[in-house]
Amino acid sequence: MSSAGLSGDRPGLTGDWPGLTGDWSPVTGGESGAVVLRGPDAYAKCVPASGAAELEGERDRVAWLVERGVPGPRVLDWHSDDTGACLVTSAVAGVPADQMPAAELRIAWEHIADAVRRLHEVPVGDCPFRRDLDTMVAVARDVVARGAVNPEFLPEDQQRTPPSELLARLVPQLARRRDQEALDLVLCHGDLCLPNIILDPRTLDVSGFVDLGRLGPADRYADLALLLTNARETWEDEERALAADLAFAERYGVTLDHDRLRFYLHLDPLTWG
Repeated sequence: MSSAGLSGDRPGLTGDWPGLTGDWSPVTGGESGAVVLRGPDAYAKCVPASGAAELEGERDRVAWLVERGVPGPRVLDWHSDDTGACLVTSAVAGVPADQMPAAELRIAWEHIADAVRRLHEVPVGDCPFRRDLDTMVAVARDVVARGAVNPEFLPEDQQRTPPSELLARLVPQLARRRDQEALDLVLCHGDLCLPNIILDPRTLDVSGFVDLGRLGPADRYADLALLLTNARETWEDEERALAADLAFAERYGVTLDHDRLRFYLHLDPLTWG
C-alpha cells in the first residue's frame, strides 16, 4: 500500500485510514466494531490504534489457516501506524450462509457439517494462537468487569440478569469443562455463525470461512453451540431446528452433549465487548 489513504469520515479517527488507497465502499452489518470496506475482490478491515494488536492477530490467523488448506481469505496487504491499522484480505467467492433461504440451507447443511469437521481435524500441535476455555473466561471476566456486555447478544431469558451473575453461574462448571476440553481439543473458528460461512450459490458447497479473528484450539462445542443456535434463525420452527441439529450431528460424527452446548452458548456472549 502507498501512504495515501481513503478519503471520508471514520468513526473515532480523523484523516485517512493508514495505507489504504483505491475505490472502496462501506460494508454494513457485523459486530466487531471495526470499519469494513469492500473493493474489487477484496475486503479491508480498519481499526484505530487501540485495536491494532487484535487485528494483527487476525492477520496472522488468516495466513496460518490458508497454509493448512482450509478454504478462506488470503492476506493481500497490511499497514499500521500510530493512528490505526488496516488488513486487506481477498474476498471469498459466494454468499454468506445466513442469506440462504431455509430450503437451500437444508441442502447445504451436510456440506457445512463436512467443512466444519475438516476444520476441526486440522492438527493443533503447532498452532500458535489461544482460544481455550481459560482464555475465554479471562476475556469474559474483563468484559463483565467493564460493564461492556451487550444484552442483545444474550439468550432472551438472560437479558434481564446482571452479567456478573451469569458469569458466576458458569464458574462451578469450569473444572469439568477444562477436563472435557483437554480430551476434545480441536481447531475452532471461534465465531462459527452462518454469516462467517460462505457458500457457492450453484453447488451449495462451502467456499470458505471468514472473520477468523478468534481462531484457535478449543473444545469443539465452542463452535457447535454457536452454529446450531444461529441456524435456528433460519429454520421455520423448533421441530425443523431439532431435526437439523440431529442431521448435522450425524453427518459431523458426534452425539450432541446438550449440557456442553448450553455452557458455551452462555459463555460466548460474555466475551464480546
